[in-house]
Amino acid sequence: MSSDAVTTDAPTVPTLTDVLLDEIAVFRGRPRSVEELSGGLTNRNYKVTTDEGSYVVRVSSEETGALAINRDHEYRNSVIAAAAGVGAPVIAHLPDRHVMVVGFIDGHTFADHDFAVPGTIERVAASCRALHAAPPFVNDFNMFEIQRRYLGVVQENGYRLPDGYLDLEPHVATLRRALAVRDEGTVPCNNDLLAANFIDDGSKIWLIDYEYSGNNDPCFELGNIWSECHLDLDQLEALVTAYYGRLLRNKLARAQLQGLMSKYGWTLWASIQQATSPIDFDFWSWGMEKYESAVAIFRSARFDELLDEVQRAD
Repeated sequence: MSSDAVTTDAPTVPTLTDVLLDEIAVFRGRPRSVEELSGGLTNRNYKVTTDEGSYVVRVSSEETGALAINRDHEYRNSVIAAAAGVGAPVIAHLPDRHVMVVGFIDGHTFADHDFAVPGTIERVAASCRALHAAPPFVNDFNMFEIQRRYLGVVQENGYRLPDGYLDLEPHVATLRRALAVRDEGTVPCNNDLLAANFIDDGSKIWLIDYEYSGNNDPCFELGNIWSECHLDLDQLEALVTAYYGRLLRNKLARAQLQGLMSKYGWTLWASIQQATSPIDFDFWSWGMEKYESAVAIFRSARFDELLDEVQRAD
């Protein structure tokens, strides 16, 4: 990524105004109520209710290139995910205003502990399979490439790097070679399924927020869920088993290694956000939690075992 695409100034996410709402056909001339929703580390989300229903308006910053977010890709992939029946319906898109409107899903937003509820992991796997069976997304997402891009941003701008971060690069190269042995291609993935991006309406579990979406190894999706939702290894095994219909040891190892790579890569996302985001959030501590978890696995005997297991026929 070229340095002229990066800014060290904190990007400003616009607020939602009546003028902006009047530019959107579904709201124009209608009485409405507006409620800002919590969450959203790169945008602001608003619930807008009219006499015809409720919607979520996502207002984004222009300055997201350093984080590898492409808003056109997000929109087009959101349409594909909606057609697959697991993403919220897309109502409107105003690219010049950095706005997307999706249907509001009335349901329970997950927290990490929801994965302990019996049957939940199996339902999550079913939603992931539905998304992964959709037509291809318009772009690819590869954490090895994203991590290199993030690293360039961090080094060019003098942002913080955790102690010993670069010392792990040889391990990453070894990990990438091991994953290539049984590479089975890519499928449409959300790539950012933290707990808050699952919504249970009582009938199915929806997958929301396609900022980082792209075609990817399905085991990255599973491993990233393991990392982001703080699942234990038994829960990851249950997720992999439910997804594939039976326990495949090489897929379990693959999900763990992809989850490890997600931890290593998202650490740099946190460094960039710590340096540039106006949001009052401790991105550095968030990133260091991931980094320390990654270091523990990279430096353990288990890492070599996983490298062996992922290359074997199950």
